[in-house]
Amino acid sequence: MFTGRRWFFPSALLHQLDPDATRAGRRPRRTARDWIVDFSCFLLAVLVGALALDALVRNPHVPPGLAAVDQAVGALACAAVWLRRRWPLGLALAMTLIGFASETAGGAGLIALFTLAVHRPFRYVAWVGGTNVALVPLYYWVRPDADLPYLVSVPFAVVLTVAIVGWGMFVRAKRQLMVSLRDRARRAETEARLRAEQAQRLAREAIAREMHDVLAHRLTLLSVHAGALEFRPDAPPAQTARAAGVIRESAHEALQDLREIIGVLRAGEPDDTGRPQPTLAALDTLVAESREAGMKVSLDQRVEDPATVPSSVGRTAYRIVQEGLTNARKHAPGTEVTVTVTGAPGAHLTVRVHNPPPEGEVAPVPGSGQGLIGLTERATLAGGRLEHGPTPEGGFEVRAWLPCG
Repeated sequence: MFTGRRWFFPSALLHQLDPDATRAGRRPRRTARDWIVDFSCFLLAVLVGALALDALVRNPHVPPGLAAVDQAVGALACAAVWLRRRWPLGLALAMTLIGFASETAGGAGLIALFTLAVHRPFRYVAWVGGTNVALVPLYYWVRPDADLPYLVSVPFAVVLTVAIVGWGMFVRAKRQLMVSLRDRARRAETEARLRAEQAQRLAREAIAREMHDVLAHRLTLLSVHAGALEFRPDAPPAQTARAAGVIRESAHEALQDLREIIGVLRAGEPDDTGRPQPTLAALDTLVAESREAGMKVSLDQRVEDPATVPSSVGRTAYRIVQEGLTNARKHAPGTEVTVTVTGAPGAHLTVRVHNPPPEGEVAPVPGSGQGLIGLTERATLAGGRLEHGPTPEGGFEVRAWLPCG
């Protein structure tokens, strides 16, 4: 992220914005900007110390020996400025005591106070800064300025200290703002990625439901007729030809449905590719296919005007009936299935698929129940609801209510 302009950022800020820039457990290395700023602070401390030394030498009340000691202490304080990033609190506390005893250490003390305000929370700045402000009147009482009166020196030093602290707090607030913006950007990127993954997952689930609803019906027809041919090799030629025709037609329809779903995956536009989606008007064809496969199906469709039913609702009703017939063919073969569809425009559409209990034992089918889960989600997305379960006499019933307005 910072390639080409890494030198422009402070090492502490760079470490927060880009944690990978430094190794775990090691302090961030100084950037080019850090070296420039640290060297400038050192020169500023030396310049302020030199001005204070000049005033100290010209002060007749200060003995030469004391001036020499003050100068040595000030030189050490200026050298300690290079440690300000590593120990900002300790350096600020030390400079508070040293600055009270040495005039030439005043510049280093202000820089240490500024560094503390940049790198540490306000509670530390308040204690150290408040101590410095409280010592100002005592300092100028003990060591009065040779050029300025007491009532001018004290307010000037207080205002300067407060300004230094305010400047440091402003820099800290600006850095925290940059870190918070970067964190917000990272959260937004993460949320966008999660939303994209969720959209992909929902799309995959929708495609899986569609494949199950479409192909399960065709494949059960294939299974029924292939089983009939296997167990009745001596069937009349006409019956064998009819079963083979149903197998061929079901295989062709399954391939067409599979090709349509693959086309949706490639194009991403399910409404504009492939064959027209089935609607409520296609229920007669669906029931006819099931009857040709040997099922006993009774259809009672009492919809006043099927053309006014929304296509999405009609498609959902079609899939519910299709799944109900498929389940009855797998779990209750040989029984008579009753399909009832009622409704009116502006009201709701009721779909009911019922089958009595099977005769004898039926082998369990692996993966059962997944289609009903998908139908429940499909009905919920259409604004309706779906219920399913065994009936008191031992059969099974699927009931759905879909908005038709």
